[in-house]
Amino acid sequence: MELRQLRYLVRTIELGSISQAALDLGVAQSAVSLQIQRLEGELATRLLQRTPSGIIPTDAGIAFLSHAQLALRHADEAMLAARQSRLSGVVGLGLAPTTAGVLGVPLLQAMQVQYPDIRIHLVEGMSGHLGQMLNAREIDLAVLFGADQARRWTVQHLLDERLFFVCGAQSRIDQLPTTLAGVADTALVLPTHRHGLRRVIDAAFGSLNRNANIVAEVDSLTVLMDMVAAGMAATLQPWSALARQPEASSRLRWAEIADVGTARRNLLCSLSDDELSPAALATRGVLRQVVGQLIDDGRWKGITRGHLESR
Repeated sequence: MELRQLRYLVRTIELGSISQAALDLGVAQSAVSLQIQRLEGELATRLLQRTPSGIIPTDAGIAFLSHAQLALRHADEAMLAARQSRLSGVVGLGLAPTTAGVLGVPLLQAMQVQYPDIRIHLVEGMSGHLGQMLNAREIDLAVLFGADQARRWTVQHLLDERLFFVCGAQSRIDQLPTTLAGVADTALVLPTHRHGLRRVIDAAFGSLNRNANIVAEVDSLTVLMDMVAAGMAATLQPWSALARQPEASSRLRWAEIADVGTARRNLLCSLSDDELSPAALATRGVLRQVVGQLIDDGRWKGITRGHLESR
């Protein structure tokens, strides 16, 4: 027995016509007839009968009607309660500094609008550290650059960030390089090997049998970008690294690297679905929604959209 069968039957009795009930419900007349027939077949009794003045309920139909109306009313009240309920709770979310720079505020704004009673505990840190926190159940979800530490995670391929060559606005480089071969001799400041970004860069240079000209290793994104703006060295970063830079267009110059394999994969990792609270599940959905909107609006550049994958 289905709710739609009850709804079709009740409306037919109320209007005295299958055709009028179908019109009122916005479905085909044949659909209403078929579902009422199936209901009568399940009950093994006739619920309606035709008369010159229209369709009226049989004695069984009259007996069934009040209970059907009550069931529909309870179902409608249940759906209304679900829609009006406000999810609450605390959700731990981990983001790397570059990701937080472009995603953090828009996500928090969206959560305030859609789920005002959910409180986000935002942790900013390196991808590897955030993975450890996820395994320790200290956070519920994180955007990571690798899932090697995964135990029982749900992993979704969120996006790939292509790399950009970035230098100071006063750099004497006339034509910004768009290939790794063109970058190889340029003095670079990069994060240390603990960063997923550095592993991507090292692997990309390794595929060319070249070594990057690294003059400094800095794990602080703020210090690294200040060095670049001061003309001390150039760097390779995803576009999101520019999001927190004040007056970036006046302090920095950048060009996208075209080489295949020079992209940082972003994975949306969370505890397994059966371990996530409803609030955390809602936050994960809003995060994907906000990422898509940022890409569509051109506020997150150099992006290739990901596809869903689970582990």
